[in-house]
Amino acid sequence: MAKCTNQGRPKSVRRGLMVKRLIAYFVVMKWPVWRSFFVKIITLDGPAGAGKSSVAKLLAGKLGWCYMDTGAMYRAVALAALQRNVSLENEKALAQLAAKIEIQFQSGSVFLNGEDISAEIRIDRVTAATRPVADAPSVREEMTTMQRNFSKKFNLVTEGRDQGTVVFPQAELKVYLDASPTARAARRYHERIVRGDTSCTVEQILDSQFKRDQGDKNRPVGAMEAAKDAIIIQTDGLTLENVVNHILDLARVRGLTSN
Repeated sequence: MAKCTNQGRPKSVRRGLMVKRLIAYFVVMKWPVWRSFFVKIITLDGPAGAGKSSVAKLLAGKLGWCYMDTGAMYRAVALAALQRNVSLENEKALAQLAAKIEIQFQSGSVFLNGEDISAEIRIDRVTAATRPVADAPSVREEMTTMQRNFSKKFNLVTEGRDQGTVVFPQAELKVYLDASPTARAARRYHERIVRGDTSCTVEQILDSQFKRDQGDKNRPVGAMEAAKDAIIIQTDGLTLENVVNHILDLARVRGLTSN
């Protein structure tokens, strides 16, 4: 039986064939792994009301990248815990729940196990439950894994509290958005009015905001802070387009886009 071998070929040719076969193997079998090295990531961190969500959505749209709202992910876990009567004090059970659920982002909406929960995760009951969920180290570990898995498939604009410090410290561009407490409270108040919620005054939002900031900054794992190499943008007096265009300029300088 005739066999095809490389023995009669020059050594340089045999080496070339071996290299080509190795490349073909890794392209076909290991593409998801290799692709993760080429995915581009922009992180947006900062306190509530600084404009992260609006900026991240518009920025992702202009770049044609995926948008990930990590705050919505923690809210999804909180909602799932409430639906399943999982105790918010049982960290192990919360972490197991976080590992089982499926969270997806599609056309600006958030889905939990295939169900659109975009509106439901914004109600006060879920908001109150999100704090103990987000403060649980085991839950944050599960969510960090989930968030990193997103980045293995898509170019990503991601926003949260610890994206540039904990989840994606290797990100090519890290931005920390901030604003004065009064400006942030005014934005949150406006968002509530748009949703038809008139249950809180600006003063009440300011008080709640202060307590939330303290909790975010003093969280033992994933505390809110600017990464050492983050670009800090104070959004007071800036329009949404101003902020997004500034970040696009930063992305161009870093070779992340030609847009």
